[in-house]
Amino acid sequence: MNSAILINATYIVSACLFILGLKLLSHPSTSRKGNTVSAIGMFLAVVITLLDKDIISYHWIITGIAIGGVIGAIFAKKVEMTSMPELVSLFNGFGGLASLAVGWISVLTLANQSVSELARGVVEGSSNQGLSLTISNLSIIIGGITFSGSVIAWGKLSGKMTSGAITFAGQRWVNIALILALVAVSYQLTQTPDNANLIYSIIVLSVVLGVLSVIPIGGADMPVVISLLNSYSGIAATAAGFAIGNNILIVAGLLVGASGIILTNIMCKAMNRSLVNVLLSGFSKPIDTSMKVEGELKALSPEDAFYVLEAAQSVLVVPGYGMAVAQAQHAVKELQELIESNGGEVVYGIHPVAGRMPGHMNVLLAEADVSYDLLLEMDAVNQRMETFDVAIVIGANDVVNPAAKEMKGSPIYGMPVIEVERARTVFVLKRTANAGFAGVDNPLFFKDNTRMIYGDAKDTLNSVIREFGDD
Repeated sequence: MNSAILINATYIVSACLFILGLKLLSHPSTSRKGNTVSAIGMFLAVVITLLDKDIISYHWIITGIAIGGVIGAIFAKKVEMTSMPELVSLFNGFGGLASLAVGWISVLTLANQSVSELARGVVEGSSNQGLSLTISNLSIIIGGITFSGSVIAWGKLSGKMTSGAITFAGQRWVNIALILALVAVSYQLTQTPDNANLIYSIIVLSVVLGVLSVIPIGGADMPVVISLLNSYSGIAATAAGFAIGNNILIVAGLLVGASGIILTNIMCKAMNRSLVNVLLSGFSKPIDTSMKVEGELKALSPEDAFYVLEAAQSVLVVPGYGMAVAQAQHAVKELQELIESNGGEVVYGIHPVAGRMPGHMNVLLAEADVSYDLLLEMDAVNQRMETFDVAIVIGANDVVNPAAKEMKGSPIYGMPVIEVERARTVFVLKRTANAGFAGVDNPLFFKDNTRMIYGDAKDTLNSVIREFGDD
């Protein structure tokens, strides 16, 4: 069989496996299988690509695979679920950095062509060379923005830097100037591709633009930013695929880029905001802090909460980042089973931006083997909120904050939330009554039907579980 036919046929198989893997990843029960299927597709693509090229030495390739594999295995084994969002952000950054490197090498390859080849290009295909340089340059720019932006997102999510918006006077004009400078330098690179200083300038400008694009975005919008950066990494990979003429890299990049944009759009709709509004949130008018939330916080012990839950016939659980911190998902599942054995119903209300990354809560609950059928979307639980005897909020804050409807000066005003205050009784499991990741006070804590249960969520739930056992 002709080698080109074999290679392209394998690429088609790999692309089909990618698409099938994405389909399987859409449901928790098949997500592991989807991950495996996608990995097999990538393995086939890598192997057939290496067989296609005239490899001088496999030493560097094998070394890179070994080092990357060991690092990946260590991260996968040691990472806590609370650190998963920042790990995903770093992976996005590494993807962008890889695309930057591919684009850089591609530009250097074009610049180092022999004089005779360049002369032929002027006569026969100068436009093709200019197009190749432009695409390679796009890979550098998008890759640089993705890398530095992802590092900033990692810093915000991990607490290495403030999670709030960071702005300064004239920042928007600085960003515009950076974009214009990138356009000008990129054009100059197509005219003099052998000028290394131009390449270095593009790398520096794109990295700086990535930093300045993410620092003005507040913590409440980080899930959207992660999804968008994931899309950027796919677009950068697509540009890298065009730069080196690799079809499967183009397909894989397009799948990642398109799925990331679709997810970003879904999340923006769930927040009742446009993507432009999210990206420019740090440049909006100052937050009105004149509206203060006042009232009396009513605390409740786990033992007293047990009596309410024992009599409850319908219970809603709203998980948040605090559940991930406490690793309370298994205790939640055990409590669910006890309530169900007592004749009650338990469902879970999942907000699209709960946690620190898309699907964060779904992953946690799937880890505890919670049935996917019990995970309801925000609109579904809001429609029947008055029917719930108890709503248990576990470490969530911004996604259940009535300030989104009641306080026009709030940065989350207009964002759809899970309206737990309409349930008959609300239990809020938190260590303290402090504001959430968005830095917004929560009027829910002061509602007449709300009871605060302070402490580690896992310990609190285990205390309630013990009461069921002693009953």
